[in-house]
Amino acid sequence: MVDMAIFRLNHAVLYVRDVAASVAFYRDVLGFGYTETGDAFPGAAFLRAPGSTNDHDLGLFQIGSQAAPSGAGRTSVGLYHLAWEVDTLGDLESLADALSQADALVGASDHGTTKSLYGKDPDGLEFEIVWIIPADLLTDEDRNKAGVSRLDLPAELAKYGRDARSGVGISRVG
Repeated sequence: MVDMAIFRLNHAVLYVRDVAASVAFYRDVLGFGYTETGDAFPGAAFLRAPGSTNDHDLGLFQIGSQAAPSGAGRTSVGLYHLAWEVDTLGDLESLADALSQADALVGASDHGTTKSLYGKDPDGLEFEIVWIIPADLLTDEDRNKAGVSRLDLPAELAKYGRDARSGVGISRVG
């Protein structure tokens, strides 16, 4: 057994057809910022999530318009999705609106202790945006929820409020 532990995902790198279109999506819809290191690599871009202290949270490498869609989960093994956490339920609501306006929202799920949106980027790569219920607001109903159900975001906003900060250390994420 190794005497060290990985404690979080630092960044993700995606192959995309058109780096400019992908940068526009992650910047304009999800609020990522373009980092200065992006200009050092032609056909690549490096983006930072709002509030992040990372050099970059997302790398994008252009492979061209001839690239086939990802077969992951249908015809090949591969990554299903990445999940990003938001600070408040109000942030989740704002992103639901932004994803809907961009025609990129493909689902919304209630996992009991977490509330999730699912979207697809311009290349059809799926991602999740999650709000974790703060431990001090968790109810027995939240903790004991089995399975996944449709997210009723207005009901969750009424229950927890827009400004409740995301919880930490909850292990049940979709």
